[in-house]
Amino acid sequence: MKNYLPEWMHAWIGLFDTALIILLILLVAWLLRRLTRRLLARLGTHYTLPPQVEVAARRLSNFVIWSATVVAILDQLGMSPTILWTAFTGFAAVGAVAFFAAWSVLSNIFCALLIFTSRPFRLGDRLEVLENGEKPGLKGLVIDINLVYTTLQEIDGPAEGTLMQIPNSLFFQRGLRRWPLGAALPGQVQGDG
Repeated sequence: MKNYLPEWMHAWIGLFDTALIILLILLVAWLLRRLTRRLLARLGTHYTLPPQVEVAARRLSNFVIWSATVVAILDQLGMSPTILWTAFTGFAAVGAVAFFAAWSVLSNIFCALLIFTSRPFRLGDRLEVLENGEKPGLKGLVIDINLVYTTLQEIDGPAEGTLMQIPNSLFFQRGLRRWPLGAALPGQVQGDG
């Protein structure tokens, strides 16, 4: 094809090819992002995941897709793969340090995902977090579950009616007593709430 073009256009052919490949990479990334969004929306509907989980998964998938896109574009522009690998491993090392620094927060977020999927309790349930075996512990009505805390409104305690924010990881470290929404507590008549 170069033989049919004027001499001054030969240098532009490589740039045109590179620009076309970059546009193709961007198109594939955009299509992959749309497909991932639809898939996550269907999974969220099918498994009735909370909106926070769906948004977090969508953000993570966007980050992965666009990061791969940037790396592919930089490769097309002639950046050395060893430089990209060195930068990636450097960022990964910093990320690992940040991961261990924020371990308790990440543990609570992971436990929130387990609460949302395994459903050991739901909004409106009455819970008692047991200390040791049968020793009574925190007791309350579940009024909110977010990514870090579950909020209980205290019942039958010294500060009845106050709100307690309990880290989600605590529910997997202690025993639980659960009274489903509308169930009477021991010693109460149904409807005494």
